[in-house]
Amino acid sequence: MFADLNAGRSRTMKRHVRHTPYSEFIHPKRVSMQISENTVVSIHYTLTNNAGETIDSSIQRGEPLAYLHGAGNIIPGLEKALVGKAAGDKLDVTVNPEEGYGERHEQLIQQVPKTAFEGNEENLQPGMQFQAQTEAGPRIFTITAVEGDEVTVDGNHPLAGETLNFAVEVTEVREASDEEKEHGHVHGPEGHDH
Repeated sequence: MFADLNAGRSRTMKRHVRHTPYSEFIHPKRVSMQISENTVVSIHYTLTNNAGETIDSSIQRGEPLAYLHGAGNIIPGLEKALVGKAAGDKLDVTVNPEEGYGERHEQLIQQVPKTAFEGNEENLQPGMQFQAQTEAGPRIFTITAVEGDEVTVDGNHPLAGETLNFAVEVTEVREASDEEKEHGHVHGPEGHDH
């Protein structure tokens, strides 16, 4: 009689209980959030030029770069390559100038008199940067030469015209907060910091 009761119960239970292999309890499958618009992404990266020289590296700084995906916070070519990736993914990305910092424009290289740098004429050196108002809005210029009373300035981004090679590891992907979406950038652990 007991055998019949147990037999009926196990058939009933089989209909309602999904049998989970023991291995899934030990190593559950994790569903990682994928990179898409309005996700906060943290990546470690090393940027090299075509000569193999390291230009920049988050690893050397000791902390990953965090950005709001889809807000234009990183160059378009890298942002496009990261769509659909998840934490733990590693990839190599080559970004051409048009998807990076653009082509070089010779008209952005100009010679200006030292007197244009009111009060700083004696301290001007190649490599110094400053912001100036242009017809297209504010632009960063780099001093490339100082000769006599003339200063050569370049309004191109230092990496304009360069093919950029990134070795990337995605370290974290999370949903952006409403405040981050509204402001268009990532907020740190302590919150809003403008």
